[in-house]
Formats: sequence, structure tokens, C-alpha cells
Amino acid sequence: MDAKRSGRALSAEELLAGSSATHTVDVPGSLLNAGEAGQVTLRPLTVRDVQRVTQAAKEQHLLTSVLMVQQALVQPKLSVEETGSLSAGLLQFLLERVNEISGLAMDGDELEKAVRAPLARACFLLAREFGWTPAESSALTVGQILLYLEMLARQEPPAES
Repeated sequence: MDAKRSGRALSAEELLAGSSATHTVDVPGSLLNAGEAGQVTLRPLTVRDVQRVTQAAKEQHLLTSVLMVQQALVQPKLSVEETGSLSAGLLQFLLERVNEISGLAMDGDELEKAVRAPLARACFLLAREFGWTPAESSALTVGQILLYLEMLARQEPPAES
């Protein structure tokens, strides 16, 4: 039994309930054309939502943001085209809230830890040194990463596949 473990075991229903929660978000008037603050209702994105957004947007970062906000908006419900017509500042504000309630946001300390993580640093180094994409380097097993890092240390190029 792990000494650090605390709390009770959660049921499947309790885990799934979080995806149906809604959050009322205050939107500052400075982001709205009318100048008066207002509210919207957002829901957290599910894994399925994120997969669907990723597949639909491919390499277009802006479209990813638009689709994430559009999927999370409960009230008012907007089409993709309407969501894409929001001001950039408002879209960014809503995207930050969506990321927060979906558990996708990282604070500065979390980001710093992720950047400094040995595996992340190794993947970055391999991508830079061998001209691989981040996806290619992160698809490597830990054993492959260690092998390529050792090759770099010995100044040996990777074998052609």
C-alpha cells in the first residue's frame, strides 16, 4: 500500500460526471463590442472532443482554437463560422478558460517542470540533432532514445533505415 495515497477510490460514474459539468464564465466588457461585461457557459472538453478537434484542424493552430471554443460553448451555442468571427482577444480569453476547466492548462511552474523533464529534453535534442519532427522523436521508445543519445555522445550518426 502506497504511503502517499489518500482519499477514497472513485467510481466510473464519478469520473465521467466531470465531463458533463458546466461553468459560468464572466467575460470582461473590454473584450465585448458592447463594452458591458457578460457571461457564457462552458463545459470541459472530453478526450473525444480533443481528438475530433485535432483531426479536423490538422496543422492549423487557429482553427484548433476556434474548434475547441466552439465545442465547449454551451450558452450561447455558436457555429464554427460564428466562433471564427469572434475577436481574437475574446477567442483567446475563452480558450484559456476552456483549457482551465478541461484540465489542459499549465501554470508557469508546471510548464517549467515539463520543459526540464529529462525525457522531454532528450526528445527535443534528438529532433534538433537528427532533423526529426517532434512527433517522430516522441514516438521512440525509451530504449531507442537512450541508444540515440549514446550515439550522439560518441558522435556516431544513426544508421539509415
